[in-house]
Amino acid sequence: MAPMSKADSIKEEIGWLKVVFAVCFALDVSLIAWLAQSYATAHPFIIIVGFVIALVFTIIIGYVNHRAYRRIKELEDT
Repeated sequence: MAPMSKADSIKEEIGWLKVVFAVCFALDVSLIAWLAQSYATAHPFIIIVGFVIALVFTIIIGYVNHRAYRRIKELEDT
């Protein structure tokens, strides 16, 4: 198997970042929707944990987005 060029390697990483972004986004939106529906009936501890996890997913989404744009810029420079 031939070694990958730098551009191909960056494209492959961007592809994986798209998958991670999509999964985290879907989980974040689903969790926020559940929190909105269950806010009045769920145990307060579960609500707090849900908010913390939603915040973590939102931070991960921002990080993945930033990293993907950085790699796209790097791809443009090659």
